[in-house]
Parts: sequence; C-alpha cells; structure tokens
Amino acid sequence: MKSIFIIVACIITVNTTSAQLKTTNVCPTFKVNVLEGQLNNDLNTKSTAGEIKMLFPCFTEMVEEESAGKCAGIFYKDKDIYFYPARNYIEIRQNFKGQLSLPLLGASRGSLFKWLGYPKIKDVSWDAFQTKYGILILYYNKAAKVNKLQMSSKNTDNIKLCE
Repeated sequence: MKSIFIIVACIITVNTTSAQLKTTNVCPTFKVNVLEGQLNNDLNTKSTAGEIKMLFPCFTEMVEEESAGKCAGIFYKDKDIYFYPARNYIEIRQNFKGQLSLPLLGASRGSLFKWLGYPKIKDVSWDAFQTKYGILILYYNKAAKVNKLQMSSKNTDNIKLCE
C-alpha cells in the first residue's frame, strides 16, 4: 500500500513540474551596420559567444565546439543570421529578418560600387571588399543579385570560413 502511494505521489509531482509556465526569449531587432561591422552598436565581428547570447538570447542553435562538418557558432536560423565567434565573422543570408544599413541583400552586382567601391578580390560568384574592420564578402545568385554576406575582422589572407 505504501509503495502505491509513493508511486502516485511521484506521478503527481512529475506532472505538476512539467506543467509550469515557460517563458520565450525575445530578441531585439537585428540592426546591422555593414560599413562599421557592428550589430545594434554593441556587437561586432570580434564579439564573444557570451556577449552575443546576452544581447540576443533567442538563438535557435548553438554549437560550442568544432566537429566534423559543423563549425562552432551561435545560429538564429529563423532570422537567417549566423555568428562564428571563434572565426571572427558574421553571416547574413537572403531571408534575413532585421535591418541592414545598406540594402545589400537582393542588390544587383553592378549597383554596389556607390556604397563599397571596387572589390579587393573578384570571383564568378562572390566579391570581397576591404572595410575598416576587415573584409565584407558578398555572394551572388545566378541572377547576379546578393543572396549572402559575410562580415569578418580578418583579411583576405587569413580568413577561415565555414562551408
């Protein structure tokens, strides 16, 4: 009889603890200053994982250590922005939900000179621009429109990107 009572008490305790209200982490809007390499005037490409998580606690995934096929980083997949603090770069993709200081996503390859000047390195599907904080890499789709950008404090000689 005692064991039945203990089992029932355990079941009730487990059910009530899982029924507690849980809060959702709310993030401020991502405001990216492309020319300065900053986010919300608080973060930059050299920010640590702790600083990123403190300002933007609503990340969808965090990979703490590099592993085969997976780079360490803090990812906001629902906002299409990805931080790689160990590699000192930030990646923003085509479905980015936030504000860019320059309307680069979706911009035509030929229209970028007015904001960025000539690229330091050109390739068929990307251009790398020298910035005061390091390098800005813009990737293009088949229609020659920007669909991804990467901001890094590294330069073209020592940047290490995740594939």
